[in-house]
Amino acid sequence: MSERDMEAKLLELDRLLNDPEVRMDPHRVWSLLQEISTAGKPAVPRAA
Repeated sequence: MSERDMEAKLLELDRLLNDPEVRMDPHRVWSLLQEISTAGKPAVPRAA
């Protein structure tokens, strides 16, 4: 994920959590948190 993508996701998350005029969407909040938390981490190969 690029710096620009990360910034956009953080701004969207901030807006969802702090802007009283934006309807809370818990699914989107968790989705953004997952994307942000896994950004830059190498994928873990699964055992067969």
